Amino acid sequence: MKESSFLTVCMNPTIQKTLVFHDELVMDTVNRTSEYRLDASGKGVNVCRVLSQAGKRVCHLTQLGGSLRPLFLDLCRSDDLDIRWVESGSPIRFCYTLINKKDGSVTELVEESEEVGEGTAERLLEAFSSLAPSFSTVTISGTMAAGFPDTLIPDMVRMAKAGGCRVILDIRGKDLLNSLHLCPDLVKPNLYEFASTFAPDLVANNSVISDTGKVKKMVQEIWEELHRKYPCSLVLTRGAAPVWYAENGMLKEYAFESIVPVNTIGSGDTFTAGIAAALEEGASLAEAVEQGVRLGMLNASLLRPGVIRNS
Repeated sequence: MKESSFLTVCMNPTIQKTLVFHDELVMDTVNRTSEYRLDASGKGVNVCRVLSQAGKRVCHLTQLGGSLRPLFLDLCRSDDLDIRWVESGSPIRFCYTLINKKDGSVTELVEESEEVGEGTAERLLEAFSSLAPSFSTVTISGTMAAGFPDTLIPDMVRMAKAGGCRVILDIRGKDLLNSLHLCPDLVKPNLYEFASTFAPDLVANNSVISDTGKVKKMVQEIWEELHRKYPCSLVLTRGAAPVWYAENGMLKEYAFESIVPVNTIGSGDTFTAGIAAALEEGASLAEAVEQGVRLGMLNASLLRPGVIRNS
């Protein structure tokens, strides 16, 4: 049996700039703040950082390129993260979090990534094939940067499963659709990502329709059909609403007491880290969901994205 350990993978690295505005944030004018921070981010980095803070052996694999790479790696080193990367020639994107203390809103501005250079996918897959056998759980998170082939994530899932790894996917769209037949152990998108992948009729104006009963019924029906083909478990996070989770085709609900958040960015990734760690410790899916929620709430109570403690 492998030692409990984690390989987190994300093909879209990010430098996250968080800005806090204590006075009202007003559009179409100049807004100034003296409270801000810079962090290495992206979904996989957040999962890696939380697992590291929880005392787990964890390594993160990604692609890096451009003039911001030294800054990104310095930020990772400041968090004592074990980062493995391949050259992509693609500049690292910025994402911006605007926190409005006046009304409690958290707004994220996301830059789309530039296309990775030729040969990046092959180098990344080679690095993955070398690393994955040393880890007991592999998490693959987020959308891929432009330029990667649709086969990359399925190839990684295939390799990881062949090597005896538990595989957790926090992905959506064709990346998820193309990977299900390889039987990942757990699929963990949020509700919007699940609906936009399997039931676009449930999505309007970039959000899931408000008829919770209708949505839950359709999710149950979709998952029953999927589970007949693919024997994996499902967890759907829904922001501050109860988590839906399913194993053996049955959809259940985990409700929790809401908090007044400081910064919700990275809470879904923190949830992924919590559930991955709990499953490695032998927890049931229900127990893993409970731990994921607990860590996600810790993240939301802090300013930094993707953490369970400030340092």
